[in-house]
Amino acid sequence: MPGSDSGLRREVGLRDLVLFNIAAVVGVRWLAAAAHTGAGSITLWLSAAALFFVPSALAVARLSSACPEEGGIYRWTARAFGPWHGFLCGWCYWLSNLFYFPNLMLAGAGMVAYAFGWREDTLALIASSLAVLWITLLANLAGVSVGKWAGNAGGISTYAVGALLAVTGMLVWIRTGPATELDLLPAWSLDKLNFWPQIAFAFAGLELGAVMGGEIRNPERTSPRAAWISCAAIALFYSGGTLAMLVALPAGRITPFTGLVEVARASGQTLAAPWLLPLMAALIGLGAAGQLSAWVGASARIPFAIGMDRYLPAAFGRLHPRWRTPHVAILTQGIACTVFFLALQAGESARGAYQVLVDMTVITTFVPYLYMFAAAWKHSRTTSALSGLGVTALALVLSLVPPPEAASPALFELKIVGGCLLLVAAARVIFLRARRAGRNR
Repeated sequence: MPGSDSGLRREVGLRDLVLFNIAAVVGVRWLAAAAHTGAGSITLWLSAAALFFVPSALAVARLSSACPEEGGIYRWTARAFGPWHGFLCGWCYWLSNLFYFPNLMLAGAGMVAYAFGWREDTLALIASSLAVLWITLLANLAGVSVGKWAGNAGGISTYAVGALLAVTGMLVWIRTGPATELDLLPAWSLDKLNFWPQIAFAFAGLELGAVMGGEIRNPERTSPRAAWISCAAIALFYSGGTLAMLVALPAGRITPFTGLVEVARASGQTLAAPWLLPLMAALIGLGAAGQLSAWVGASARIPFAIGMDRYLPAAFGRLHPRWRTPHVAILTQGIACTVFFLALQAGESARGAYQVLVDMTVITTFVPYLYMFAAAWKHSRTTSALSGLGVTALALVLSLVPPPEAASPALFELKIVGGCLLLVAAARVIFLRARRAGRNR
């Protein structure tokens, strides 16, 4: 297959890949969104882990063993269904990340700023977010041997947040009892339909490590082992972290965006531990930076692999002569993310347009998952693939449900569906032009 010999250095071991997976998958902001809906979200976490995350681990383990090359999900899809489907899968996966990075930057910087009372300083928020973005880009530009340490630090910091929540939650329970009635039966309502796609989306990313198959030592053995270890650790983090938050504060007082900070502040007051809030804020910031580094570095391997196959300009498939990294793909991501992020700050009209992009992120993320589970089906993972396909299809449908605050549900649907069709049409045009130009030969 074109591009199978990537020329990249194998710098990633089992420990690195496990920490990378944790940094890539775990989003601490999802804990607050889950806790806000009540104790029933713990049941949803466990259900999503069983029906979506475990099938993801099974699919990644099987497909990364069968095809351990650089490009991961793009290569798996191309082998299973042909070049066009591989290109569409890789195109959606890459674009979803370009939309996702600015949102991740704002979430991490916003929580830290809220903890220290800096949320009114917009200029500082923009400057610090862009500084973190370009520091992580440059670290990944210098090679996996450098960039992996940001991911490792992010994985450790993220899990430290969970450990800190668990310890403080236990101490608060002993001192005052749980602040929320722990009824584990989910409360279903129409305005909470969008929460299920968020639960599934929070478990997305386990396949990201396999995208760097050309940089993993002994990938046929390392990738499946890392997938299973990460799967158990991440499911424990989400369910245990949500429970700890509900012990500290009633669900109604936990806001989806700043809930972690609110819980840290309340727990610090209950336990007479004022140091708890700044420590939690620092860990959240490090975890967000590590997650950004993991996604920035690994997702650049998708356009790199596509560039090697010449469905994108050949420059995307070139390596830096000194650092042996896909520098064109990495720098392109940095420029695109900077533009999206600055557009987000330009005014309310831009915010409205960007919100549509955020909603499209969920859809463009789950389309590659349909391909991944379908490819796993072809590799005899029938039952788990069926479960993963079912959850993914349900998440896609529910993602189209307009939020309660949507001024015009019909216009919301038109923007989302039309935007996604536009992305697919653009992918088709680029693919056909590459075929006609003979780039893929």
